[in-house]
Amino acid sequence: NWPNNWLGAYMRYNVAQLLKGPFGGRRVYEFNEDVSRLVGDLDVVGPVTGSATFTRTGQGILVVGCLRAILRGACRRCLEPCDLVVEIDLEDEFHPVVPIGHSGSSKVPEGEVDQALWIDEHHVLDLSEVIHQELSMVDSNEALCRPDCAGLCPRCGENRDRGECQCDEAPVDPRWATLQLLLSNESDSLERSD
Repeated sequence: NWPNNWLGAYMRYNVAQLLKGPFGGRRVYEFNEDVSRLVGDLDVVGPVTGSATFTRTGQGILVVGCLRAILRGACRRCLEPCDLVVEIDLEDEFHPVVPIGHSGSSKVPEGEVDQALWIDEHHVLDLSEVIHQELSMVDSNEALCRPDCAGLCPRCGENRDRGECQCDEAPVDPRWATLQLLLSNESDSLERSD
C-alpha cells in the first residue's frame, strides 16, 4: 500500500487561475519527476518524463498528455533483471470539490467521480494518484531483457543466453513415441539406400 503523500509535492499543481479563466484556457506542463519507489514488484528507474496539457472545461480541468517511465523487473523468459519502458497516456477530467472563489464547505463532485480526480479545496490538482494507478497496472510479465532472449532450459533451469546447457536430449513425450520411431526408421532406411 502506498503512503498518502506518494511523490510528496511532486505532480501537484495549483489550478486556481486556470479555473477562474474562460473555458478552453490551457497550460502545458513538462514532467521530469524522480519517483524512485516500488510499484508492485517493479522499481521505477529514473524520472517520470513527458508533458501534459491542462484545459479548462465546464466541469473542471481536462488533463491530456503522455508520460514515460522506466521500470525494473525480471525478464519473463530468463528471470534476469531488466528494464521495461512504460508509456502512460493521460486523459482524465479533474473536478473541483469547491467552486472557485469559495472557501466554504466542500462540494463533492457530482456523480461517480474517483477521488483521485478531485481538485482539493485549495484548488490543487494532484496527478500522483493517477500516475500511481497507471504504474500499478503494469503487467510485469511484459518485461523482456532483449527480443531474442532464449530463456531458461525447461529441464535444468540454466540460462540459455549464457550458452547451451549440458542436458541430455529431452525425452520424447510418450504420445509422440510412435511418430519418433517412424522418423527414426525412415532416416535409417534413407542412410542404407545411399
